[in-house]
Amino acid sequence: MVVETFNSKQTFELGKKIGEKASPGQIFCLEGDLGVGKTVFTQGFALGIGISEPVNSPTFTIVQEYDEGRLPLYHFDLYRIADISELDEIGYEEYFYSDGLCLVEWGNLFREIFPEHTIRISISKELEKGFDYRKIIIEGNVDL
Repeated sequence: MVVETFNSKQTFELGKKIGEKASPGQIFCLEGDLGVGKTVFTQGFALGIGISEPVNSPTFTIVQEYDEGRLPLYHFDLYRIADISELDEIGYEEYFYSDGLCLVEWGNLFREIFPEHTIRISISKELEKGFDYRKIIIEGNVDL
């Protein structure tokens, strides 16, 4: 499925809509270059599951846990991970196979860790369509 957004509010709203319908145990892998809107999407997603506290990329902590929503959210950022053993050390599988939701930024760096049912969301810019334009490709079973 391809979704086009033309400003950050629309990217946020798409994340919110997906979050509202997310189910326990789902894993979302967010891919895209720096500055394409992965965190904006994630903030909308978090609001969609009922998290009102500020959500930022957990770049230096690797995973941030949010428990106030209708489901726990485990927000990963793998950008600074050098080796898969670092993920083993934090016990990523316990998160992936829980009843919470996992949203992983930069998951494309370690594709081999993701189960088959992972939902992949790729966000990209196309500057010829405008500075705020985003092309969002969603692969996997997602209700909109």
